[in-house]
Amino acid sequence: MTHPAPSRILLVDDDVELATMLSDYLVRDGFEVLAVPDGESGVAEALSGRFALVVLDVMMPGIGGIEALRRIRAASTVPVLMLTARGDDLDRIVGLELGADDYVPKPCLPRELAARLRAILRRSQPAGEPVSQAPLVVGPLTLMPAQRRVEWDGAPVELTSTEFNLLEILARNAGRPVSKADLSAQALGRPLARFDRSIDVHLSSIRHKLGLLPDGRSCIQTVYRQGYQLIRE
Repeated sequence: MTHPAPSRILLVDDDVELATMLSDYLVRDGFEVLAVPDGESGVAEALSGRFALVVLDVMMPGIGGIEALRRIRAASTVPVLMLTARGDDLDRIVGLELGADDYVPKPCLPRELAARLRAILRRSQPAGEPVSQAPLVVGPLTLMPAQRRVEWDGAPVELTSTEFNLLEILARNAGRPVSKADLSAQALGRPLARFDRSIDVHLSSIRHKLGLLPDGRSCIQTVYRQGYQLIRE
């Protein structure tokens, strides 16, 4: 199986002027970029396996970004960063619920976009330390950092790159609460912004994908004013 180059980016945006400006900056910053102007082409390219990350604009004619993301997530866990209208919380939350890894509000600075892309790519590649790559087992949950795989009661669980990162942080701190600020910094590679619900939406998705403990509880618990923790049975 061939793997995409770690710097190969697919940019899906119908704003040709903006896409050209962002592409030029990203290429100068060391990325390989293919820009396509519509959701239909974007979905086809995203599912080709040639790209390490997809940047997807929400507002496009025809197949919009949300529907394009839905189609991509039906067949692939390739990391996806959404470009959303500033202040449009609904599109942002729906995108995260459908499996987007992160979002950047438009208009965005090219250097901010590049920093977000690097943060996602760093966290979607297995690290190299052998000790930290040992499987993590917490109750029915088994997490394999080297392969970036997750199982619940022996059955595979499909997580996005960001969901895997969040669950790995919680698994490494099982039994102890981790603050939302720490989760954002470590899993998303950015400070937690005021009123940012990204962590909550990602963890809600993980809860739905994992099974329940024998007593009917989720293994991920909210700890009042402290954050989230993965509980031990």
